[in-house]
Amino acid sequence: MRYTCIESFCGAGGLGTGLKKAGFSLLWAFDSNAAAVETYRLNVSSKAEVADALKLDIKEAMSKMGLKKGELTLLAGGPPCQGFSKQKRNGEKGDKRNRLIVKYVRLVQAIEPKFFLMENVDMFNKKRGKVYLALLIGGLKENYGIHVREINCADFGVPQSRKRTIIVGVRKDIGSEYVFPSSTHSLNSWVTVGQALRPLMKFEPPSDGSNHEKFPNHSIPKISEANIERISYVPQGSGRKCLPRRLQLPCHKKKTGWPDVYGRMQVNKPASTITGGFDNFTRGKFAHPFKNRPITAREAALLQGFDLYYEFKGTKGDVRSQIGNAVPPIIGELLGKSIIEYLEKNETRNNMLSELVSSTCNK
Repeated sequence: MRYTCIESFCGAGGLGTGLKKAGFSLLWAFDSNAAAVETYRLNVSSKAEVADALKLDIKEAMSKMGLKKGELTLLAGGPPCQGFSKQKRNGEKGDKRNRLIVKYVRLVQAIEPKFFLMENVDMFNKKRGKVYLALLIGGLKENYGIHVREINCADFGVPQSRKRTIIVGVRKDIGSEYVFPSSTHSLNSWVTVGQALRPLMKFEPPSDGSNHEKFPNHSIPKISEANIERISYVPQGSGRKCLPRRLQLPCHKKKTGWPDVYGRMQVNKPASTITGGFDNFTRGKFAHPFKNRPITAREAALLQGFDLYYEFKGTKGDVRSQIGNAVPPIIGELLGKSIIEYLEKNETRNNMLSELVSSTCNK
């Protein structure tokens, strides 16, 4: 059986990479970000294009693919999450991107896939996102059994603590017994920063900020001499509180604020959540565990679970956003496999039932 997929809000292709490995045939993907689509086309599938979800004519797109309503196996992809992120104050009230949740509901209604899969920040299932989660469930519960799970990606082999909300919808004529994948790792077996970055430990990027000749996107981010001195005082796993008083900013001397800023990763633990600000340790615990510099985009991509040679296109700002916003590929792969396994078991059960009925009628 062929398992087909359309990926909405595809970004750089983390989810698509995982679904492809799981066994899905990617029919089409779209995103409004041209650089992300270029990255997707280079690494995942050429069947991706720049499109604004708010202006998308999905019926026309389905017609071009020769796809009828109800035929698609999976509609995947989550609208941009920044509006719900706890990194953004009052995001749920003023971010226009949150309207894309409503568009996502309409996409599902128009396509009627057997499954839909959506990923978002963990706040989506909390105060900031509950209105939109209710919209999603309210708009689709008539035809879909909707399953919501909060996960920490570290429990599934991703070398970072990254909490996310996963939503899987199963069309009711397919069944309702879907079960999320079981975790593959525990606290004592989490993949660490050291394990993830091991392939690059002997390959320091050029000091002039240019890309490494062998590994794409492996270049040192800009950093001031003052910040190089600051980070030299910070041991692994610590942050701004370890800075000498003469190097502390006025905001550092207060007890409030994020303790992880000006922080250094710990080699024997997973990284904290990789965001679009990973190349600046003034924004989090993003300093290399051994070097007095922020991690490179290549290193951040490894911590997201991307392949060593997965190349990201666009400006450095584009690349930061693509990596920070990505779904770790292993999460997509595990979810994709769970959906395919469900469909295969369902088909086997239906075949057995059909054979039983047939044998009974022939007696």
